[in-house]
Amino acid sequence: MTLKKWFLFGFIFFCSEISSAQIKILFDASKAEMAGNADWVIDADQHNLGSNSSGLMLPGFGSESNPQRFPTPAQSGITASTPETYWEGSLSNWAIDMVKHGYEVETLPYNASITYGNSSNVQDLSNYKVFIIDEPNIQFTAAEKTALIHFVQNGGGLFMISDHTVSDRNGDGWDSPAIWNDLFSTNSVQADPFGITFDLQNISQTSSNIANLPSDSCLHGPMGNVTAVKYSNGTTMTLSTAANSTVKGLIYKTGASNSGTTQILFSRARYGNGKVCAFGDSSPPDDSTGDPNDQLYNSYIGEVNGSHQKLLVNATIWLATTDSLALSVNESENNPFNLTVYPNPSSGKINVDYFLKSSDDVRIEVSDISGRVVLQSENKFLSAGKHQQQFSCTGTGFYFVRMITGNYSEVKRVVIE
Repeated sequence: MTLKKWFLFGFIFFCSEISSAQIKILFDASKAEMAGNADWVIDADQHNLGSNSSGLMLPGFGSESNPQRFPTPAQSGITASTPETYWEGSLSNWAIDMVKHGYEVETLPYNASITYGNSSNVQDLSNYKVFIIDEPNIQFTAAEKTALIHFVQNGGGLFMISDHTVSDRNGDGWDSPAIWNDLFSTNSVQADPFGITFDLQNISQTSSNIANLPSDSCLHGPMGNVTAVKYSNGTTMTLSTAANSTVKGLIYKTGASNSGTTQILFSRARYGNGKVCAFGDSSPPDDSTGDPNDQLYNSYIGEVNGSHQKLLVNATIWLATTDSLALSVNESENNPFNLTVYPNPSSGKINVDYFLKSSDDVRIEVSDISGRVVLQSENKFLSAGKHQQQFSCTGTGFYFVRMITGNYSEVKRVVIE
């Protein structure tokens, strides 16, 4: 068998093995997301939690949702026609939609720990691709902050949802904007890692002020095109491209510039090998059918012509997608940047040539056959035109050179002898 045929066989087998493994999404319930009039959980069989004097959720202190790790009935029974009432939780519709798209969902219960790299924790974040935290009401510990940032840094997807200022639901003195901003500003890894700050605002409006990004898969993804969002007491965001050059606003407050860094309702960014999305209001995911003791609303599909559903599912899929798996066996296809990697085969030195049609953020990674990144360039904002990058690789075998821009990635394979 020729080298090319061996590669194609091995590559196709490798990709099929990855695609057959079900990607897991974890919804957090460890930060009092069910306190007060909220019910940001996917399913609960019991309703016996309440906040103690310190704001901790404990059994016997009330009748709030107490979600278990695995929703019931089993998600294996979900089909294309399964209604969201299959589970009881205000995020059940969102979770069931993700199962319908082929993902597996779980809950991190009220008494579980947020860890990364802890093999003794069966729900360690290393076991999941996406972690969704909808309006945390308990401050993250120092260890949890480190875990969250390392999770993203190493390829995880973090969905961060806030609410308006002065929205403390469990009476511990912390609300979600302050909790998120504390994670960003005070951690042991990097200050302002994602370039996102939640403003201390309380706004309500319907906005169709969408960024002009026709290829952005959060706005124009598998669920369709996002046309508007409705805020029912939420907050805006301010972005810092100096802290993170990949951060982008996708939806803006009515009247704001839809390409600026202020008055943002929804944003996204890359960090290390991972991604984050940020939303300033906890109302849009609400499907109205959770805890019967709470006043809930059908915002998920009942408002702005279903755009909330489109945005949340599109964005979750974007977070769960590993760009390096979007490879084409036919290298002549899908190459808008005229990306060229040479010589091929190579003795170790790799030249990467490409052309940008417009200015953009660019990062280049070199990965081995297992998907491990062995070399990478700094993320840089480059002008339109021709560019070149050189790498020296000491290993041998098949490698993948991936060029990543703000909205797109392109991969080439190379043999190093």
